[in-house]
Amino acid sequence: MTVTLRNALLTVEIDDLGAQLCSVQNAQGTEYIWQADPAIWGRHAPLLFPVIGRLRDGQYIHRGKSYSISSHGFARDSRFDVVEQSGTRAVFRLSHSPETLAVFPFPFLLTVTYTLEENRLTKACRVENPGQEEMLFELGAHDGFRAPLEPGESMDDYAILLPGLEAITPYGMDEACMTTPKGAAIPLEGGRLPLKPSVFGLDTVILDQLPQRRAVLADRAGRPRVTLDFADFPYLGVWTPAKPFDTNYVCIEPWSTLPDAVFVGRELADKQGIRRLAPGQAEVLSYTTTFC
Repeated sequence: MTVTLRNALLTVEIDDLGAQLCSVQNAQGTEYIWQADPAIWGRHAPLLFPVIGRLRDGQYIHRGKSYSISSHGFARDSRFDVVEQSGTRAVFRLSHSPETLAVFPFPFLLTVTYTLEENRLTKACRVENPGQEEMLFELGAHDGFRAPLEPGESMDDYAILLPGLEAITPYGMDEACMTTPKGAAIPLEGGRLPLKPSVFGLDTVILDQLPQRRAVLADRAGRPRVTLDFADFPYLGVWTPAKPFDTNYVCIEPWSTLPDAVFVGRELADKQGIRRLAPGQAEVLSYTTTFC
């Protein structure tokens, strides 16, 4: 089922499978969201929960027991209930089940609310712990944006601007896609981060401690086309697959937690930035995307 939000500036479509944003078009018909070409990357903007990225050997440990879970967790492949819908607001909900408890031993309630205001779309994710013990979780976005957006442009005409940064110091990544310690600082030409992490020999550019938690997809003239403001998320990933051709999209990914790393332990509690909720507690993590 697809839910549509609409105002005079934007038309937004959200799939109840994964509560995934699958289209944003302006009044002129420009599509901002990657259209999930299965030959390149068959998703639009998956929600990452309850883990982010790959796990070492596909497993994590909690209280001495090993659990196997797919990369980025199960939310992206789960059907959410649509619990509220209006012209500019939609609310989706997912809760624990015997299947989720087998791979993630915590009862949970995950509510995703999309709110459209003018040319801004806010996605608020509320995680609630209805269980009897502390809950550990990770949550992130994996939003894919088209680049280029207009005819006659190329992917190389676009870059990501990170306000306040003239250089980046990204984490590394090994052959198993495990995060490795930060390397040397890399200067940004004109403050522009190329859309292809392979330029730096990386699968994904992973950053923390940004002066501003903002990332701007800008064209060659420096005009902002998509701006993400993510004050609730301390980490940022930038990814597009390394191909011998332009993939024509980039993922800009606010994360609550650093993906699994060679320098942390195997317990879920060891993850850098892991979120913790006491019984009965809830937390809301939100970010806003502005389309121009």
